[in-house]
Amino acid sequence: MADQVLKLCVQQCRDAGHTWQEIGDLLGVTRQAAFQRFGKPIDPRTGEPMDKTVRMADAAARATGIAAAVLDGRMDEARPSFNAEVLAAFTDEVRLSGLATVTGLVGAFEGFGESEPFVRRIGDHTVVDVPLRYEAGDMKARVAFDRDEKVAGIFILAPETP
Repeated sequence: MADQVLKLCVQQCRDAGHTWQEIGDLLGVTRQAAFQRFGKPIDPRTGEPMDKTVRMADAAARATGIAAAVLDGRMDEARPSFNAEVLAAFTDEVRLSGLATVTGLVGAFEGFGESEPFVRRIGDHTVVDVPLRYEAGDMKARVAFDRDEKVAGIFILAPETP
């Protein structure tokens, strides 16, 4: 019930002309975080509200498994999940270069973070952020799945990256 009241309050604030920055400040989050949680984006292709429903029930588990395989160098396990574009672009050289950059920033990978993966739908993609623990700081793996539930992107990002 509290969530419904909060949504109603946010909608009333928007109807009264308040910005996402003002709403985010009141909620203690960024304007982007407030928009992602409460906004009702309109699809520029159709003019219709965008669907935020996550239909991949196993998205968190799949993203975690794919991230683990990529981080451990088990690419034969990860590659069948990639779409054609990622399969062509995400070579061993690209993977190792990216991992070297992350290692230079936060040291060696130590394991997964304690919080649960965060799953949401952004546009046509199901996006999962998987918390990662490194020796000198935390990061997150972001795995984006396309409509066919294939990996359309995989990144390692700072945890505060929206």
